Amino acid sequence: MATHTVTAPAPAGSLTTRLRWTVADGITLIGREVARLRQEPGELIAMLIFPAIMVVLFGYVFGSAIKVPGGGNYREYLMPGLFTMVTFTATMGVTLRVATDAARGVMDRFRSMPMARSAVAFGQSGADSLMGVLAMIVMVVTGLVVGWQAHRGVWPTAQAFLLLMLFRYALGWLGVWFGLVVKNEEVADQLIPLSLPVTMLSNSFVPTAGMPDWLRFIADWNPVSALTAACRKLFGNPGVPTGHTAWPIAHPVAAVLLWSVVLLAVFVPLSVRTYNRRGR
Repeated sequence: MATHTVTAPAPAGSLTTRLRWTVADGITLIGREVARLRQEPGELIAMLIFPAIMVVLFGYVFGSAIKVPGGGNYREYLMPGLFTMVTFTATMGVTLRVATDAARGVMDRFRSMPMARSAVAFGQSGADSLMGVLAMIVMVVTGLVVGWQAHRGVWPTAQAFLLLMLFRYALGWLGVWFGLVVKNEEVADQLIPLSLPVTMLSNSFVPTAGMPDWLRFIADWNPVSALTAACRKLFGNPGVPTGHTAWPIAHPVAAVLLWSVVLLAVFVPLSVRTYNRRGR
C-alpha cells in the first residue's frame, strides 16, 4: 500500500513573522545536530583529529620536497591550503548527514510538523558551521605548534577566518541539496572521495606554475585556489602570486565573495524547493 507524507503548512503571517519562525526552527535543528554529536562523540573526535593529522602529514611529508615560490617556510605556505581543504571537504559531511536523514524517514517526520520549509537546510548548514569553528580551532593550534603564523595583524587574520566560514556556510547549502538529491546514505558515503581531486587540483599544496597550461587554467579558476590565495594574502603567508595571473588569483578576496554569493543564490532556493518536492 502506498503511503503519503502529510506536509504541515508553514506558519502564516508577515515576512518578519515567517523569518522569525524560520530562524527559531533552524536553531532548534542546530541543537538537534549538536545533541546527536554528544550522543555519538566518535564522529566529533574523528572530525577534529582529521585536520590535525593533515597538518602534520602534509607539513612534514611535502615540506622537504616542495620549494615555495619566492622562498619561505613550506608549512606557512601549506596552512591556508589545509584550512581551505577542510572547509571544502566538509560539504560531503553535510551531504552524508542529509542523505542519512532522508533515507531513515527523518525528513518525512519534519515535513509533518508545522515548521518553516527552509529550517531543515538552515539547521544543517548552521550546525556544520559550528563544527567548522571547532575544526578551525584545532587546526590553528596545530599550525602554531608546527611553525605557522599569521603576520598581518588581528583584523586581516579575522577577515581570513570569516571568509573561510562564509565559504563553508555557502558550501553547506550545496551539501544539503546534494544530500536531498542522493537520498541514500550508502551512495553519499561512496561519493566522499570525489571531493579530494577538487581540493588537490588547486594551489593548496603545490604551486600551479609547474602545471601544463590547460591544467593550470583549471586550477587557477578552481574556487579552492581563490580561497587559498585569499588566506595567504590576509595571513601574510608565502606564496602570494605576483605578475600576470588569472583573475581569481589576482583578486582572491573578491573571487571568494563572488563564489559565496553565487552558491547561496543558487542552492538556498534549490535546496528548499527540492525538500518540498520530496514530500509530494
